Amino acid sequence: MFPKGFMFGASTAAYQVEGGWNADGKGISIWDNLTHVHPDFIRTRENGDVADDSYHLYKEDVKALKAVGMQLYRFSISWPRVLPNGRINQINQAGLDYYMNLIDELLANDITPVVALYHWDLPQALEDIGGWLNPDIAQYFEEYADLIFKTYGDKVKWWITINEAWSVINGYGSFAWAPAKNLHGTGDYLAGHNLLRAPWESFTGLYQRKIFTLWRQNQYGVLWRNVFARHQMRQKTSQQPRDVINFSFGWFAHPVFKGDCPPIMREMVDRNSKAEGRNVSRLPYFTQEEINEINGTVDWFGLNYYTSMMTKNGITGDNPSTLRDTEMIQYWDPSWPSTASDWVKVIPQGIRALAKKVKEEYGNPLTIVTENGYPDHGDRDLDRIGYFETHLAEIRRAIYEDGCNIVGIAIWSIIDNFEWKDGYTVKFGIVEVDFNSPNKTRTLKKSAYWFKNYIAMHKLIQ
Repeated sequence: MFPKGFMFGASTAAYQVEGGWNADGKGISIWDNLTHVHPDFIRTRENGDVADDSYHLYKEDVKALKAVGMQLYRFSISWPRVLPNGRINQINQAGLDYYMNLIDELLANDITPVVALYHWDLPQALEDIGGWLNPDIAQYFEEYADLIFKTYGDKVKWWITINEAWSVINGYGSFAWAPAKNLHGTGDYLAGHNLLRAPWESFTGLYQRKIFTLWRQNQYGVLWRNVFARHQMRQKTSQQPRDVINFSFGWFAHPVFKGDCPPIMREMVDRNSKAEGRNVSRLPYFTQEEINEINGTVDWFGLNYYTSMMTKNGITGDNPSTLRDTEMIQYWDPSWPSTASDWVKVIPQGIRALAKKVKEEYGNPLTIVTENGYPDHGDRDLDRIGYFETHLAEIRRAIYEDGCNIVGIAIWSIIDNFEWKDGYTVKFGIVEVDFNSPNKTRTLKKSAYWFKNYIAMHKLIQ
């Protein structure tokens, strides 16, 4: 059994499910722009223009959540849907109304909304002036966050600032994600620096005006957290076992829990930058004021886990690059089961190891597993069931045997959706979506029925 109060739920992201890419005044996002200007960026030349059409069919999504027995739904707000140019001087009321209707539909069905402010779809208007490389992005994010909190704060009590910061900055350090700048070893560090400043600006700006204090203490009970890397790495063969993990989730967890970047990360990037003949480190420094302010801007820890990797000492990656700075080589054990995505191997024990790491390193914070899921091509749903069964077992062990403060899980995903570079060929949903049908018909898979029974069997009565 899971502890009393443990929450089961599912996650989605705006660009991956909503569609309505230009509906009712929505602005263009960096993913809209990239997939339209460079359609070959997606292996199948597809895009999220329509996706699951959740912009019009959100009630179908809520119906699916209810059918499975989910208690929470973690979704993201599309920044350009509510602020078409990214700035507060142009508010799209239709966009605000859409999320209000979704939140009300969830609450009417006794499903708790967990809202992410940012899941990778930056307004293209802000990217045109530098995006996350522009230090002013922190102020723009504060304006956006302020609007969202004021609009939905009386109904939403669980908030996520930025989902998977490590993935966001890879859009600047590689061609993996939008905006695909590939400024490896420089742009990713700068984007990460500004990304860490953005939630802090929102937190302190609102706090100084005594708005955030009101929400937290008296009225709304806001909880605040960044969600970290899409997949975390567990080292077995490394003689320096903290290096790679501190270049992934430690990069973004350490500052908010301890005030600054991980010391080993700072040491290695500074050393390598100097050896390259640079006058300053490629990893920007926070001011002492920023360190003091960033430290403690957290109420709970959002943990995304899909897979694990092995590491060994060695040099690889572009010169310069974050991977090269780790001085480690990452690889998979060939015996690990594969999936439809080449980056996901089935390693259930990794989620427990990572939860223990969070507990030991950051004082056992309140934690929700905000993503965890299995990809197939629509043909291995029984393997998906096995994936969830073994990972949930490891979460129970982390709770009861290791004392980890895990209070919920939001699986990825409730429905099949646009899976970034893989288009619609890779499917994570426990509910099938017929993308060829005009009404995007949703059909529960065996894994959905399994999950419904699992929740009934393993959840203590409230």
